[in-house]
Amino acid sequence: MRTAIFGLALALLLAPAFAGEYQPVDVTKLPLVKQSKLGLYLSAPEAFKMKSEGGAKVLFVDIRTKGEFQFLGAPTIIDQNIPYMEIDDPTSWDKKNNRYTMSPNSDFLSAVDALAARMHHGKNDPVILMCRSGDRSPRAADLLQQAGYTKVYSVVDGFEGDMSPAGRRDVNGWKNANLPWTYKITEDKAYIR
Repeated sequence: MRTAIFGLALALLLAPAFAGEYQPVDVTKLPLVKQSKLGLYLSAPEAFKMKSEGGAKVLFVDIRTKGEFQFLGAPTIIDQNIPYMEIDDPTSWDKKNNRYTMSPNSDFLSAVDALAARMHHGKNDPVILMCRSGDRSPRAADLLQQAGYTKVYSVVDGFEGDMSPAGRRDVNGWKNANLPWTYKITEDKAYIR
């Protein structure tokens, strides 16, 4: 009996570490940069739950750059990586944002449309978009909304999460919620164009 109680207590203590702590999105505290016109938001654990329960009825697109996708890993349950933004030229620097210059991927909408068609996914079916920290996904959601998609969700904490005061992405996000991800990228999930 004592062993069973100890095991249950240990499982309850470790459950958040393995399943990710569930924290619903508080829209009133969402920064403007993370807001979309449709106003549909998910935390990483909520996105995992929606895709896990919805399967093929839910389209899950990782919209990070090819480099982020390849070198930082990816959720195991995404349908595909389709970058919303890409680095224009690795020799060009964006002084305002302190990073390499990036611009929208002109093929983003047609690539999402093609993926949706392959998966027999209609414009009224749910779409989940995830970037690194939830800043790019609302802009991509707005673009899909303009193209007629009606249920586009932005993962507000993204794959790596928000920046902590220490300058690390260890506050929230897919990885920090200990949701399933991998460095093993397959051709069927990669954006090849």
